[in-house]
Amino acid sequence: MVKAKDLVVDKQISPTPRKRLKREERDREIAAAAVAFFAEVGFDGDTRELARRLGVTQSLIFRYFPSKAALIERVYQEVYVGRWNPYWETIIADRTVPLKDRLLRFYKDYSKISLTYDWVRIFMFSGLKGEDINTRYLKFLRSRILEPIAIEVRAELGLPSIQEIPLKESEIELAWGINSRTFYLGQRRWIFNIPLSLDIDEIVEHTIITYLAGAKTVVPMLIKQD
Repeated sequence: MVKAKDLVVDKQISPTPRKRLKREERDREIAAAAVAFFAEVGFDGDTRELARRLGVTQSLIFRYFPSKAALIERVYQEVYVGRWNPYWETIIADRTVPLKDRLLRFYKDYSKISLTYDWVRIFMFSGLKGEDINTRYLKFLRSRILEPIAIEVRAELGLPSIQEIPLKESEIELAWGINSRTFYLGQRRWIFNIPLSLDIDEIVEHTIITYLAGAKTVVPMLIKQD
């Protein structure tokens, strides 16, 4: 039997205090934790739980991010804006290189960024929750990549420029097909938990070849339609 005198409480033992961080370091720590947290649980995740995982108080999080909306905005900046490489736009526009090679180079590189766990899951959760991450990013993607691809397809095929005949929505929709196919690979892996049997670069290459073969037949028909 344990006697009362044997129950000694060591008053010297206390939780190890967290290291004090500079403001910039704490800001980055919270942002990185928020990315991981929302990718795991979605945007219904409570900031109290995020604070618990960080080992800080909720009030400390709000000292850096005054609202949950501000924290979500930072997640968007970290994952989608911060990982964007402006050089990709240069690759697409470089007509000294065959279009097939340009598209392969871009999408193989882009897939390494866009098919990651946090990128895919945050994007899906955003759509389900009604956050504007999806609409903002897709608008950005359309103007920076998809419209330029449609323009380059015309140039590759010797078709009228957009100054002669404005881009048609159907041309841009064809280019969306590359992204839809590529993003589905991320859904399979990180949403449906279905492993990929082929290398992603190989699938991207097949997708680009299919797109260009279809565009060669379809785009001239679309331009003629009024």
